[in-house]
Amino acid sequence: MHHLSMEDIGFAYGKNSKLTIKNVTIDIQNPQLISIIGPNGVGKSTLIHCMNKILEPTCGTVMVDDVDVKTIKVKELAKKMGYVPYSSSDAFPLTVIDTILMGRNPHNKMRSNTKEDMAIIKEVLELMDIVPLAMRPFNELSAGQHQRVMLARGLAQEPEILLLDEPTANLDIRHQMDVIRILKKLSVQKKIVVIMISHDLNLAAKYSDNIIMMAHGTIYDVGRPADVITRESIKEVYDVDAEVIMHDGRPLTILLDNEFTEEDAMLPEGATVVAKAHRKEDEESTDDAVGESVEA
Repeated sequence: MHHLSMEDIGFAYGKNSKLTIKNVTIDIQNPQLISIIGPNGVGKSTLIHCMNKILEPTCGTVMVDDVDVKTIKVKELAKKMGYVPYSSSDAFPLTVIDTILMGRNPHNKMRSNTKEDMAIIKEVLELMDIVPLAMRPFNELSAGQHQRVMLARGLAQEPEILLLDEPTANLDIRHQMDVIRILKKLSVQKKIVVIMISHDLNLAAKYSDNIIMMAHGTIYDVGRPADVITRESIKEVYDVDAEVIMHDGRPLTILLDNEFTEEDAMLPEGATVVAKAHRKEDEESTDDAVGESVEA
């Protein structure tokens, strides 16, 4: 089964503290990619931490496959639900393959790795296109490689539900698209529920099957990207003016700033940048010229 539900969830960081999230009721069924969006401080990370028992809700019930998570041991829950944090604190010089093997811990009663474990590790290495990195030290990888390895570790758990806290943070545009494209494919090929937090409305809209928009510690709206991401919702939730146009059936958000005037946009006198640019075509033409010289 692939069923996650939350009934009237609330959470506060302290007995006398204000609820960070409140009145959250969600029912998620069947494999899909879901993005949780909303401004900073509305409780997005708190919400997914309540899903996987990192935090215990102050009130309400979280159910996985119709079983209250309070009754599920952490190791058993980890077999059903994987988690990729915003950033990893792993500072030990483990190799990539050893880092990914940690994802098999919920399935192993003994410390030794089985043939099944190694077969799964081989599969996720290939799936994430990181086979050449297998023996590299994890703490020496680039941000994009690091994120792929963390995704591979989450997948090594073989979860039915995969939670991700801003999986595209600190990545360039290409790697952001690569990561979310992989997540979308995983939801289909591996038949898992993928739930990610995102601050990029356009990436969330392009790849997600459903959107959960949060505001003021609760759910503002939920549904298909075109129904949730609108000019009106962006204004009300983010207090930002925007134009939303449809592109290939998906909403594309163009941010507007009516407070930024033509006078603000005027180029200051003497503001210049001079540099020598090196483009790929220039390098190729240089290589050709060197080749011609050698042949001569």
